Amino acid sequence: MVSDGGACPLPAVDVKLLLSDNSRSKVWSAGYLSLALWDSCTKELLKVISVDGQVDTRFDILSSQDPFGYETKQNLFSAPRKDKARSPVGFFQRSRNALMGAADAVRRVAAKAGFGDDSQRIEALAMSIDGMMWTGSANGCLARWDGNGNRLQEFQHHLCSVQSIFSFGTRIWAGYMDGSIQLLDLEGNLLGGWIAHSSPVLSMAVGGSYIFTMAGHGGVRGWNLSSPGPIDNIMRSTLIEAEPLYKQFEYMKVLVGSWNVGQEKASYESLRAWLKLPTPEVGLVVVGLQEVDMGAGFLAMSAAKETVGLEGSPNGDWWLDAIGQQLKGYSFERVGSRQMAGLLICVWVRTHLKQFIGDIDNAAVACGLGRAIGNKGAVGLRMRIHDRSICFVNCHFAAHMEAVSRRNEDFDHVFRTMTFATPSSGIMTTSVSSSTGQLLRGANGSRMPELSDTEMIVFLGDFNYRLYDISYDDAMGLVSRRCFDWLKNNDQLRAEMRSGRVFQGLREGDFKFPPTYKFEKHTAGLSGYDSSEKRRIPAWCDRILYRDSRVSSGNECSLDCPVVSSISLYDSCMEATDSDHKPIKSVFNLDIAYVDKQTMRQKYVELMSSNNKVVHLLQELEAFPGVNINNSNIILQDRNPSVVKLQNRTEVIACFEIIGQAPNLSSTHFSAFPAWLKVSPAVGIISPGQTVEVTLQHRDLHSQQNYNGTSLDILPGGATQQKAATVFAKITGVYSTVAKYYEIHVQHQNCRSTLPSRGYNLGDRFF
Repeated sequence: MVSDGGACPLPAVDVKLLLSDNSRSKVWSAGYLSLALWDSCTKELLKVISVDGQVDTRFDILSSQDPFGYETKQNLFSAPRKDKARSPVGFFQRSRNALMGAADAVRRVAAKAGFGDDSQRIEALAMSIDGMMWTGSANGCLARWDGNGNRLQEFQHHLCSVQSIFSFGTRIWAGYMDGSIQLLDLEGNLLGGWIAHSSPVLSMAVGGSYIFTMAGHGGVRGWNLSSPGPIDNIMRSTLIEAEPLYKQFEYMKVLVGSWNVGQEKASYESLRAWLKLPTPEVGLVVVGLQEVDMGAGFLAMSAAKETVGLEGSPNGDWWLDAIGQQLKGYSFERVGSRQMAGLLICVWVRTHLKQFIGDIDNAAVACGLGRAIGNKGAVGLRMRIHDRSICFVNCHFAAHMEAVSRRNEDFDHVFRTMTFATPSSGIMTTSVSSSTGQLLRGANGSRMPELSDTEMIVFLGDFNYRLYDISYDDAMGLVSRRCFDWLKNNDQLRAEMRSGRVFQGLREGDFKFPPTYKFEKHTAGLSGYDSSEKRRIPAWCDRILYRDSRVSSGNECSLDCPVVSSISLYDSCMEATDSDHKPIKSVFNLDIAYVDKQTMRQKYVELMSSNNKVVHLLQELEAFPGVNINNSNIILQDRNPSVVKLQNRTEVIACFEIIGQAPNLSSTHFSAFPAWLKVSPAVGIISPGQTVEVTLQHRDLHSQQNYNGTSLDILPGGATQQKAATVFAKITGVYSTVAKYYEIHVQHQNCRSTLPSRGYNLGDRFF
């Protein structure tokens, strides 16, 4: 019907999700920002609802204005094709679809362009055992609906986009874009949550006593249906005691370099001097460049490209190739890069270590004019090294001596707003220092920035902090005598960090190199500092700061403090003369503690089967409910209802679902009923000692069609044939998929019918 002749009562929108409500013979479809509710018997569109629960009045108005009745529409879909093309109904509905489709397209474009609330788009749809419908949105909201399409409640337990919803027993599982899972009861109350994967949770399914989750990277994990619960507490404490069996340590060196290249291309000699590996133990190289490209035209074009997800430039590509050639001889491969305007960050890793690097993600924040132009700002790369999150952020902040506050604001803006393509887990590591915690969490306890959610973070770049309260001549005198410690007393960055106004919780390695700015190009040595009329005071504009997992300097590397770093080299490269800045580099010595997952899983399986407390709790949780059924042979007279009572005689919760059986296929179970049979409620929960009444009734079929659009076989005088069907009461517990089926035989007798039964007529078809 939907595709026949191009006529359909549903607007021309993307149908993203479909869900069958078998208990009510209805079908839900979810589009971009709306839901539609259909009658599965008649194929009629019952209601179109926006994501905020408002009924789409366009549908009601157009329906009321339709001058053609049901019979006309029925004839349309049974007429020959050549007649349909000339039918005024087809023209009317096609015109209506075109108008509504265009309106929806405009609404979608406006939403994506920032004129609408794109965050409300529906991402997931599920039905719970109590017959309620649940939707999940891109803004993290979960909504509860009744079977008639009325929005009952909304819940906001997480800020990341919902990607999947699953219901089993008395619980609802919601999977999010950041890889986390949250568990709710049927009233929407939050029961618990955990990080399940490092990428989005796309799908969930149950089997046995477990719920299985599938992530965007293809990984599948199983979780006990009773989690979180007492079993988790026992297993957690037991696994902590067995920690030495699966705890592993890894040591590696990371070379981090930064250079404001002033739109220049470096010579081979400069690159070799700067990026020469000080030790063969270096396994990771991170390079941050500033001012790769500049100019008003380029910056405007870069800003435009950013809005549509494009990046890069010819100069940026040259630098990537040049650095790659320099490192190629050391068996390095580039695994990630990000460019925004003149800022470029890139990462190379040794080939044999590539298998331990994953989940590489990038982000960019503009701090230029209107916080929109990328001449100032930051680009970042985040990755997992041995399953530990480490982030590198290349920054270029506001220039000029007096712009200290602006530089502080640039850092704050970058730190608070940098968002990676795949959202972080939202759980702050326990290793963040107290000073960092004060920065990250507001007074209202709001969610912390993504840059806080890492075991280690490194900031590098041209921060542009200068030397204050000192003249050019005095500064040059101290530089010529290499009295750099005296100059550090006038360093703006150190003063601002001591006062807690910037880079809170981060530290810097000790350095002995001269100020890296400002030099005359192609002039070597300390004599190359600016000697023009401006006489710019030398400064350490280019810096590298970091934070690892330690709360205090005395913490040792462990699973609670997984990344501990020290600095073995922090220096500049005075040989490079291609820019007015000197490049800098730092070598970090990383100790990383991580879990040998295979060993831990083996220990977990062993404990699940050998720990007496766990075995006893599992037996209790998986206890099967006993249910009595008072009547398994139902005879319906006319349209008079009949009741089947389901009594839970045990001390555990039981879930029931009435499902159908297809005629002539006795071994196949379907979750649908004959068109003539109405069952209410068809799903639900039976508490211990409780009795639930299920009503069975003959449905009025005089105005209905079956699934192929043909009218039902009605006997003369309005009587119908005698009908028979077998349905099943499916009983399960709440912590296991083990089920028991109870047969219920249903017959319908019409008092006016005296004709013998001829078997199943069209009204007995299943769909």
